[in-house]
Amino acid sequence: MNKRPTIRDVAAMAGVSVATVSRVLSGDYPVANATRTKVQRAVRELDYVVNAHARALSGSTSNVVALVMYDVVTPFFAFIASGVEYQATESDRLCLVCTTHGDPDRELEIVKLMREQHADAVILVGGVNMTDDYRERMYRYAKGLEDAGSRLVLCGRPSLGPDFPAITVEYDNAGGAYSATSHLLSSGHRRIAMLGGPIGNTTFDARLDGYRRALEAFRVAVDPALIVHGDMSQESGFRQVQRLLSSGVAFTAIFAANDFVAAGAMRALRAAGKSVPGDVSVIGYDDTPFAPELTPALTSVHVPHEQLGRTAVKLALQRGEGSARQHVMLGTHIAMRDSVRPLI
Repeated sequence: MNKRPTIRDVAAMAGVSVATVSRVLSGDYPVANATRTKVQRAVRELDYVVNAHARALSGSTSNVVALVMYDVVTPFFAFIASGVEYQATESDRLCLVCTTHGDPDRELEIVKLMREQHADAVILVGGVNMTDDYRERMYRYAKGLEDAGSRLVLCGRPSLGPDFPAITVEYDNAGGAYSATSHLLSSGHRRIAMLGGPIGNTTFDARLDGYRRALEAFRVAVDPALIVHGDMSQESGFRQVQRLLSSGVAFTAIFAANDFVAAGAMRALRAAGKSVPGDVSVIGYDDTPFAPELTPALTSVHVPHEQLGRTAVKLALQRGEGSARQHVMLGTHIAMRDSVRPLI
C-alpha cells in the first residue's frame, strides 16, 4: 500500500499504453481530449509524480533553473533570487533554490547534481574563494553542463576567463567601492576606515581594491591601520569599530563593505558617544531596504539585484553560437542620503 505509483500504474488505471501516458505528461504530442482526461484523472487519483531521473535519462530537460547561493535571508541574495524566480516563471521554468552557507564543496556537489538532473541552467550567486582546485573542478562541471545542453551562470561574481564555458552576469563591484570612497574623498575626508569582509572572497576583495584605487587616485596613502576585516554581520561591524576606537587610530569616515556592517558601525559609534555624520561619516554597500530606515538614513552603493537575477535567467535560456560564454557587466550608483558630512 506504501509503494510509490509508477507510470505503468497510471496507464493501467486509465486503460491506455505507457507511451500514451508519457505523451500526455510531456505535453509535446497531440492526444485526444478524452484520453488526456482519463490519464489526468488517473494521475490525480494515484498522486503520481513524474520521476525526474527517468525524464533526465530520456534526454529531455527538466525545465528547472537551479539557483545556488549562500542563504535565503541575506537581502543581497534574497533580492537576486527574486529576480531569478520572476524571470524563470515568465519563461515557464521552475526555480529550485539551493543554499551552501559558504561551503565550496557543497556548491560543486549541487552543480554536479543539477547536471545529472538536466537542469536548463545552474546560477551561482555571490562571491567565492577562488582556488586553483575550485577552478579546475568547476570547469569540468561547467563543460558537462554545456555538453548536456545546459548553462552555468556566474551571477554577482567575476568571470573565470573568456575560455571558461559559463555565462557571467556581474555588477561593477570594484567600481562601486571606488565611487563610494571617492565621494568621501571629494567631501574632504582623508582618514577613511575600511571595514572589509573575509579575506580571499571575490566580492570583498574587489571592494577593497576599489577603496585602495580611489585613495591612490586622490594621492592619499593607504594606511593598513585603517583596514579591518570581519564577517558581514552587524555584530562584526560593531566589533570592527570598537577595535579601531580602542587602537587610537584617527578617522573621520568609514566605508563599510555592506549595509549590515555599516549599521553595526553606526551603533558602535553611538555607544562611544560619537555622532553620524557629525563626528564620523559612514557609507555602506548593497543599498538594502533597511538603509533608508537607519538613523541617519544610510548613504550606500546601489546594486541592481533584481536585474542581475533576471539577466542571468534570460541569458541562460538563450541558445546559439557563443551564448554559453557571454559576459554582462551591470552598473552601480551611490544612493545619497544623510550619513555623510562634507569637511570642506
